[in-house]
Amino acid sequence: MCKNYIPVLIALIALFSCNGNDMKHDATGVFEADEVIVSAEVGGKILSFYAEEGDTLSKGRTAAVIDATNLNLQKEQVEASINALKEKTNDVQPQIRLLEEQIRVQQSQLATLEKEKTRFENLVKADAATPKQLDDIQAQLDVVRKQVNVTQQQIAVQRSQVGTQNRSVLSEKEPLQKRVAQLEDQVSRSNVINPVNGTVLTKYVHAGEVTGAGKPLYKIADLSYILLRAYITGQQLPQVKLGQQVSVLVDDGAKTYKTYSGTITWISDKAEFTPKTIQTKEERANLVYAMKIKVPNDGYLKIGMYGEVQFKK
Repeated sequence: MCKNYIPVLIALIALFSCNGNDMKHDATGVFEADEVIVSAEVGGKILSFYAEEGDTLSKGRTAAVIDATNLNLQKEQVEASINALKEKTNDVQPQIRLLEEQIRVQQSQLATLEKEKTRFENLVKADAATPKQLDDIQAQLDVVRKQVNVTQQQIAVQRSQVGTQNRSVLSEKEPLQKRVAQLEDQVSRSNVINPVNGTVLTKYVHAGEVTGAGKPLYKIADLSYILLRAYITGQQLPQVKLGQQVSVLVDDGAKTYKTYSGTITWISDKAEFTPKTIQTKEERANLVYAMKIKVPNDGYLKIGMYGEVQFKK
């Protein structure tokens, strides 16, 4: 028989067999809890494990520590690659300084030629020099000015070429930095943080074992409140609503009950056929609706325990 039917069958046996005048309850069911299976997010050897069955763990507490040595080594390797990028870049400044010095020499030549031009202009006016000599000085000025322009263009070209080369090298930096961030995140996840306040129900591993990403480590549930999954008939459905207060009865000896106050937190919007495995032919046509009742737990209530429900009049 499928295990998933067991809680339903327990409830339905009582539901359809207790229909006489001595019926003490309106619905029956089995207690359950919202269980959380905590899994490893990275693989490695479990160095420490702090979640023992029955322990109460608070949210945010470290439940296990997984060896992250390999991840740290990968991170250091990527960081070394980032630092190595600086060695691959070119420094344009030495070449720029050389060209700038060349411009200063050319500008000095221009200043000298300008003075010579002024002097020859005066000599030509005094008929102490020929116009050709003045033309020669002007030609030399034009040549030096062109040389200054060429040198300035060379500086711009050097800056552009080296800048392009360096950008190509440094473009590798951002992906490597993203990889470092990814590895840092994985290292942080090597500390398994408990996600909810609750009691450890089952542990699946021990310290010293090697785990893998996604492998379950332990199961935990908050048992301060516990849920009773009960089943009602279609005729009873109009009697219940979300938020309704009900009485929950639990066996406390052979003929006595412990009574708790519960709140209906969920009602199924779909009817279920009663399982055919144990029901009579007439009962197979019956439909039931599941509902969940939240019950404060004083420590007595356990998962899988049987409970009865009475609707408050």
